[in-house]
Amino acid sequence: MAQVHEYKRFENNLVQKIKNSGFVAAKAIAGFFKSFFRMLTRRYTVVLVPHSEKKVYNLHITVFSICCFFLIMAGIVGAFFWYSASYSSTQGVLASKDGRLKDIQASLDQLRDEITGLLHEARGFETALSGTLSALGADVKQNDTSQASAGDLSSFFDIKETPEGLLQEVDDVRRLSTYLASAKEPIREIGTLLDSQSALLTEIPSIWPIRGGIGHISMFFGQNENPFTGQYYIHKGIDLSTYREGDPIVATADGQIVTVDFEQDGFGNYVIIKHKHGYYTRYAHMKRSQVKIGQRVQQGDVIGWIGNTGLSTGPHVHYEVHIGSDVVDPYKYINIRSSIARSAAR
Repeated sequence: MAQVHEYKRFENNLVQKIKNSGFVAAKAIAGFFKSFFRMLTRRYTVVLVPHSEKKVYNLHITVFSICCFFLIMAGIVGAFFWYSASYSSTQGVLASKDGRLKDIQASLDQLRDEITGLLHEARGFETALSGTLSALGADVKQNDTSQASAGDLSSFFDIKETPEGLLQEVDDVRRLSTYLASAKEPIREIGTLLDSQSALLTEIPSIWPIRGGIGHISMFFGQNENPFTGQYYIHKGIDLSTYREGDPIVATADGQIVTVDFEQDGFGNYVIIKHKHGYYTRYAHMKRSQVKIGQRVQQGDVIGWIGNTGLSTGPHVHYEVHIGSDVVDPYKYINIRSSIARSAAR
């Protein structure tokens, strides 16, 4: 029992000491804060004495107000440095944006120059297209007034700035796109016409009878002096010579072989081809031919070789063009392609 009482006494003494220590600590903390607040609220007087006999000014301040003043000043200085750093960063970003804007402006200027060149070329394209359509007997179809105004190149060479501020060049390109879209149909017409003309040119005698376009005309169509009799007569074809035998002779149009024959005192070895639209062509004085009656040939196919057979003064091919029973000047048909090309160019 004595040990239990002694333990209880020790416990009571320990609790009492803890309580006393707590009271002492609380009292010390309270004293510290009391002294701290007393110090903050301690008043000081700042005396402002002028260098004259005017009234002396007394400024009463406390430590707390001084601390608040310095805190505010520290905040102002810190905010100044923070805004300075932020301004420098923003200035750098603006400088970078300004450089990019200058690059974009330069690109826009270059784009405008390219658009100006494009419009200039478009004007030339319009003129060339109109001339070609006129030469071929075709024209641009205009469905209505709105489409015509939108598709006519001349309508946008004097474009004004749009009220919405849209760039003039953008509007120009849109109008050019509309015009090019409307020009597709006449270009298709041109292609169709050219295809039909090309087909027609293969059906009528329209190329040089010697392959490669070599040789020259040694005697023209019409009135000429007969090299054997010395008298004037009507030469019903043209003579083409290369000064040698063996150069290939070609069919001047698509057709069918109707005659392969030989005349000792006339045309020598000769071939007659029947073409569409009532055309016939004769090729005479051949060294030999390589076609047979009934055979179909295409324009440009080799039908024989230049020779000196029959009544001839030297190697050449006598070439004739007939329309039905009439004989015509072959030279006019040889020049058909070049005449069409010159007309299209004009």
